[in-house]
Amino acid sequence: MYYPYFRGKQFELITIREMAKLLAENKFVPVIEPVRESLSGLKKTLRAICDVDGSAIVIVNPYYGDHQENGMSITDLLQQDFTGADNISAGILLRGDMSVDEVLKCLDQHANHHPVLVHAGFTEPKALAGQLGGNISALTNVFVEDHAKLLYRKHFDCSTRILVRDGFRRQRNADYPEMEEFSDLHVTYSDLGMAGFGDFLIVGDVYSEGGGPAYAVAIHLTFIDPDKDDVMYIYHFVSETKDTPTDPAGKFAQALAKLITKLDSGTSHILPTNAIREFRDLHDKGHFPGLGYVKKLSMKHHIETLANYLG
Repeated sequence: MYYPYFRGKQFELITIREMAKLLAENKFVPVIEPVRESLSGLKKTLRAICDVDGSAIVIVNPYYGDHQENGMSITDLLQQDFTGADNISAGILLRGDMSVDEVLKCLDQHANHHPVLVHAGFTEPKALAGQLGGNISALTNVFVEDHAKLLYRKHFDCSTRILVRDGFRRQRNADYPEMEEFSDLHVTYSDLGMAGFGDFLIVGDVYSEGGGPAYAVAIHLTFIDPDKDDVMYIYHFVSETKDTPTDPAGKFAQALAKLITKLDSGTSHILPTNAIREFRDLHDKGHFPGLGYVKKLSMKHHIETLANYLG
């Protein structure tokens, strides 16, 4: 059904842990690309998923972060701590620098962990499909849409196919429009021959190690518009102050005030999720919890919104 794609930074992993029950209840399957050297947070997150009988896909050969050169410690984690966990799959990230032989070797190495192919730049789909032969039908293939267009995906059409679209157009906080379209994939994925869909939540596919000083603070919140064929849109509530790297708390208060005004207008279509209740609580208390926490709330709201729609 829904496959949210996370890079395994601290607040992404916390989001998954805190949403584990909701994810499991809705059969949502997070895809996690570990980017931090320490895997203790990942292990804790996978335990939380297993505790509620949820499922997850863990990328064993990340393209970004501390495991970029060697993902063996991730493989070791799966083999040592999650052997026999049928709900934890090894995700094999297929990039442009991989050969068919390397893909097959990685598949064989992770055969005991229900491997999933994640297509994100691979250039030999026809040759790979030919080598896989009849085994394709037993595989799940996750396609990052920007790297795997229709003709590419056709080579795997007898498998379980998931399409991941990046609906978040990343730019400087100060430059975001008030609102823009995010995605219609939650409505159209089955029409495209897909068994499920995914996105990069309100973070986007563009990876960065960490932001510099925030000249502007933005709160990103998605909503589904029933008046426009249930297309998902995203609000960007941006602080008025945009010309100084100081006072993130004051800028957050400005952005939050815009969010509360929109909510109180009665015309926002924003679902009153638990995350929204927490935003209202932060506004009432005048509290700034930190930018990572704000991002976590926006991710939780996005998941809650899709759970409500698809449920």
